[in-house]
Amino acid sequence: MKWMGLNEIREKYLSFFESKGHTRLPSFPLIPIDDNSLLLINSGMAPMKKFFLGQAVPPNKRVTTCQKCIRTPDIENVGKTARHGTFFEMLGNFSFGDYFKVEATAWAWEFLTKVMEMPEDRLWVTIYEDDDEAFEIWTKKVGISAEKIVRMGKEDNFWEIGSGPCGPCSEIHWDRGPEFGCGKPGCALGCDCDRYMEVWNLVFSQFDGDGKGNYERLEHPNIDTGMGLERLACVMQGVNNLFEVDTVQNIMQHIRKIAGVEYGKEYKTDVSLRVITDHIRSTVFMIGDGVIPSNEGRGYVLRRLLRRAARHGRLLNINEPFLYKVCETVIKENETAYPELIEKKDYIQKVIKVEEDRFAKTIDMGMEMLNNLMDKLSADSINGKLLSGEEAFKLYDTFGFPIDLTKEIIAERGIEVDEDEFKRLMNDQRDRARTARLSGNVISWADDIFADLKEEHVNFTGYAKLADEGSIIAMVKDGEMADSMHAGDKGTIILDQTPFYAESGGQIGDTGVLKLGDNLFHVYETKKTATGLFLHNGEMASGMLTMGNKVTAIIDDERRRAIMRNHTAAHLLQKALIDVLGNHVQQAGQLVDEGRVRFDFTHFSAMTPDEIKRVEDIVNGLIMHAYDVCIKEMPIKEAKEMGATALFGEKYGDVVRVVNVSNESIELCGGTHVSNTSKIGLFKIISESSVAAGVRRIEAATGLNVLELFNENQDMMLKTAENLKASNPHELVAKSAQVMAELKDKIREIEEINVKIAEAKSNELFAQAKEVCGVKYICASFTGTKPEAIRAMCDKIKAEAPNMVGVISTVTDGKASIFASCGKNTIEKGMHAGKLIKAICEFVGGKGGGRPDSAQGGATELFKIDEAFAQVPSLIEEMVGKK
Repeated sequence: MKWMGLNEIREKYLSFFESKGHTRLPSFPLIPIDDNSLLLINSGMAPMKKFFLGQAVPPNKRVTTCQKCIRTPDIENVGKTARHGTFFEMLGNFSFGDYFKVEATAWAWEFLTKVMEMPEDRLWVTIYEDDDEAFEIWTKKVGISAEKIVRMGKEDNFWEIGSGPCGPCSEIHWDRGPEFGCGKPGCALGCDCDRYMEVWNLVFSQFDGDGKGNYERLEHPNIDTGMGLERLACVMQGVNNLFEVDTVQNIMQHIRKIAGVEYGKEYKTDVSLRVITDHIRSTVFMIGDGVIPSNEGRGYVLRRLLRRAARHGRLLNINEPFLYKVCETVIKENETAYPELIEKKDYIQKVIKVEEDRFAKTIDMGMEMLNNLMDKLSADSINGKLLSGEEAFKLYDTFGFPIDLTKEIIAERGIEVDEDEFKRLMNDQRDRARTARLSGNVISWADDIFADLKEEHVNFTGYAKLADEGSIIAMVKDGEMADSMHAGDKGTIILDQTPFYAESGGQIGDTGVLKLGDNLFHVYETKKTATGLFLHNGEMASGMLTMGNKVTAIIDDERRRAIMRNHTAAHLLQKALIDVLGNHVQQAGQLVDEGRVRFDFTHFSAMTPDEIKRVEDIVNGLIMHAYDVCIKEMPIKEAKEMGATALFGEKYGDVVRVVNVSNESIELCGGTHVSNTSKIGLFKIISESSVAAGVRRIEAATGLNVLELFNENQDMMLKTAENLKASNPHELVAKSAQVMAELKDKIREIEEINVKIAEAKSNELFAQAKEVCGVKYICASFTGTKPEAIRAMCDKIKAEAPNMVGVISTVTDGKASIFASCGKNTIEKGMHAGKLIKAICEFVGGKGGGRPDSAQGGATELFKIDEAFAQVPSLIEEMVGKK
């Protein structure tokens, strides 16, 4: 058995199964396509679920893949051991009703023993305890000794998740040798020690289970196998864990070089190196597939990984952003199998750098706060083991510490967090139910009301027609299949042929009517199932429709034309953004309806007015050139060669639809478009804003909507001119400048009056001063007086009365402000305005502080202000006495 690199192993596996008639598919994106049951792809078969369920037709009944996967349930253990990781690649070969156990076992054995040249005497096999068929195949057809086969129970060797396809499995294990065993006399396959390592799992999906222990034999059983690429590399390279595999070790070497540390000498250093190595692999691939850091869903998983890695960088004394540098090595080690990482390298680095910078701004303050909290808890013999949910939430909300990071840090001091209170605060303030989703790493075989229609094919004619005929093949009313629909009924109608575009690709679905004589069904929205059924959702307006009726489907053509204008404009907008901002711009989301273009894109700062104008000018220039919009279907290879832009993270088939605007904008798109850019009319950007870290959003209008926008602006200008007493809108600039100048003069006059009032009131207060410990003081409360006037009064006290302390409050609009000032001589005696204000504000439910000579704060319990002011003499006495 010779040493073999991870990239070589991957290629040998895929090539081997290609030689067995399998179609090699590229890895599916980590973001699941048309599957809401998963947050991220976590196994090789997860993207294949639609093929196993018959919801889609595979390109071949035999498929092989190397699938990138993310699993995060054990994230807290990543780094602590060399076994755990969040990113891995899963090798798999699949049969969709084609070959079964004989071929799956024979090919697995052939690959391991002939291609990988692994010694047969070190390979062991487990089978399900009742699977005599597998035992016969392994012993009589593959030729393995019966002594090398171990029968195991349902928990170990039966693959089943809820209801749906399931069956027994057979696992192939590698004997690492007695030196890795526990040394016990009974040590054998199945022992908890490290001697026997599972390498390959062959799942024989031969049953349809109902989830209650009842199984029916499938007419066409399937094969689903999975073998961890890194695990196989461990065997072939003779190393103990994934962090010692060549490609992964090279990433760690880069981190070690930056940190100036060694691996294998000190446990804590090793933990940090493993955490960073694993997490940077995950984050590079996640960002490459379109995940953006955020505070929920898969974006939260990404942020959590990045910030955990950044924190461990600090533990290695790396006090500046560095992860974005390490991603260069991650890409280099994986570019052969995943060339798209090279294309997106600049973008991936930028996202990581921005997130590192954001976290760096707050991590030191957050750690200082957390360390203080831990010190206090450690000194508290009664409550010293529990951090409040309120404090944990503050760390999350103010300093960006994911709750998992806080838990990990405090666990090092034996402290836990009140997670129930934390979750309650999260729900109260942000109404997020994220925690449940993060644990959603289970593949569900969901029942579908349309399951019986999975073989039906719907012919979409909406690219060429705005009205067409189609027969009703299904109706749904009150959540159940129905045979008819009467006036007033709400539900769904499915046709065998329809011109209605179903919502997808960021384009909203069509509306309109289904008509048969006087029988009328209003379509309020059009959706599409994963199997390609078009759902016309709406209400029966008059008459009755029944199964089999042939109806005329009529789209609201004015609405559709407006949508088409907006969709084509969105393509031109992306081209313009790239021209103005750079090649890092990628589409991150889109919604085009009849009213607006909403386009999300990757960019890391707000656009300037000049950039916005340049983008508008480019789009309107393309419109005015009246370019034809050419739409063709072609092989995806040909489309890429001509420079077609694909949607970030989207999965495409072998044949794609290309929308080409005179080679200025070439995109893969299944939406509807105008035939010539001149039909867009005009393009106007309404707003540009931030929607997430590194993601901006533009909202724009086209065609008649631009005219409507102009009319609204004209009305607004006329009304503004009327309010400012301008004779026409052309005078608005001069008139508004005049009004602002007059307003500034009035504000200055008011400020001068306030100063005079403050001086007068200060003189009155001086006469009412009292004394304690040789320090004169005044306390006063006002209602309705502006805080600026109170501040001026305190400044006068400080400047003109060196032996006096002043404490003055004001209540305006239900809010209380409290100010304090200390004269020069009182400070020498021990007075401190900041400490005085802090003590007073704590008494009235507020916060405050400041310098020795001047301070301010606020209050929430206004009724306690007089009571607080009564404490001022004792506070002065305490400060002066301490001096």
